[in-house]
Amino acid sequence: MSDIKILFGRRLVVLRRKKNFSQEALANESGLARSYLSSVERGLTNISILNIELIADILGYKPYELLYFPKGWIREKRKPKR
Repeated sequence: MSDIKILFGRRLVVLRRKKNFSQEALANESGLARSYLSSVERGLTNISILNIELIADILGYKPYELLYFPKGWIREKRKPKR
């Protein structure tokens, strides 16, 4: 199972860049600290559902779109051979 924080962070980076937002611009628009957004994007920090909604709205997405991970993004951990 992949770490959901890392997946979410990767997805946020992709969608933010598609809309030509820098971390700083998104931070200014949202009122969130740039360092917080950076730690979310690196998968180091949990993000609240309220902040997901806020960021999605600013970027012009629905909140569920930030939680959609395209095929190939999620890799199952393989069980060790016996």
